[in-house]
Amino acid sequence: MNNFSFKIVKWYDQNRRDFPWRKTKNPYHIWLSEIILQQTKTEQGLSYYKKFVSNYPTINDLANAQEQEILKLWQGLGYYSRARNLHQTAKHIVFNLNGKFPDNYKDLLQLKGVGDYTASAIASICFNQKEAVLDGNVFRVLARYFGIETDISSGNGKKEFKNLALKLLPEQRFTDYNQAIMDFGATQCTPKKTNCTACILKDSCFAFLSRQVEKFPVKKKKNPIKKRYFNYLVILDANNKTVFKKRTKKDIWQNLYEFPLIETDKKINLKTLKNKLIELDILDFNQFTVTIHNKSEIIHKLSHQHIYTTFWIVKTNNILKNGYSFNAVKTFPTAILIHNFIESFTNS
Repeated sequence: MNNFSFKIVKWYDQNRRDFPWRKTKNPYHIWLSEIILQQTKTEQGLSYYKKFVSNYPTINDLANAQEQEILKLWQGLGYYSRARNLHQTAKHIVFNLNGKFPDNYKDLLQLKGVGDYTASAIASICFNQKEAVLDGNVFRVLARYFGIETDISSGNGKKEFKNLALKLLPEQRFTDYNQAIMDFGATQCTPKKTNCTACILKDSCFAFLSRQVEKFPVKKKKNPIKKRYFNYLVILDANNKTVFKKRTKKDIWQNLYEFPLIETDKKINLKTLKNKLIELDILDFNQFTVTIHNKSEIIHKLSHQHIYTTFWIVKTNNILKNGYSFNAVKTFPTAILIHNFIESFTNS
């Protein structure tokens, strides 16, 4: 075992975090944890992992579940395509692969929603294959320690770091090493406020010795944040029922439910909204009143876009043909933005 790997594993022996997925080599549980933890902090992901294992103890249970109930269980975790891919992959494994998980990196990579990192993790942890994991934590540790200035988001960068990660894999305890370097990046070599003076690698870390810790890893600037303006119509009929629809277009929150939506290119006032209602012929009735619910927009921040949201209360004495009670609405999977509004509105 090289000195770098030895120190990382030794650190892990003393500082490893205790998670339920580290007490099993069941590929279903490992895969489930890895998908949940993509784009999610471990502390938040843990509760979702427990909920999924409790509701779907086996991959057969997950495959036979309804997408709507999976999305509801996923609610609040974000990046909902992960949940849809999770369901599709479960069905593929159960119905096309006789319930047997692929047992090697190459075949794991063919699964929907599984990339290099997840395939490497499952192959290493579950099937004892010598594959190197490479997530954001590993990129950061390697970039800082070795002083690598290659852009980690570029094709060349990913290839360079992957080759290095493979070279650093020890002959023994390589599964522990994979877990160790991820933990090390998550708790010691953190993105900000790094405690370098207490680091076991400080005597040979390029970034620390050259006082350039904040420089690494190098990553190209993200695309500018897109601003979107959502105007939700909370329609209330004479029986206090409302309209709730599924988002079917390939956009954020696909297959989640919401109130009728008017999207605009900027914030609008009541007069403009009423004109939009007439112009778009959204309502099936003529007599109604409209009031603004939140005068200050609710800003919901996603990775590449910010949603500026206004809820408008539309009241009518008509009876909606396919209206839902708010108790029924609460059972549908929604974006956390909608969920929070419903909870606040019904409790006010």
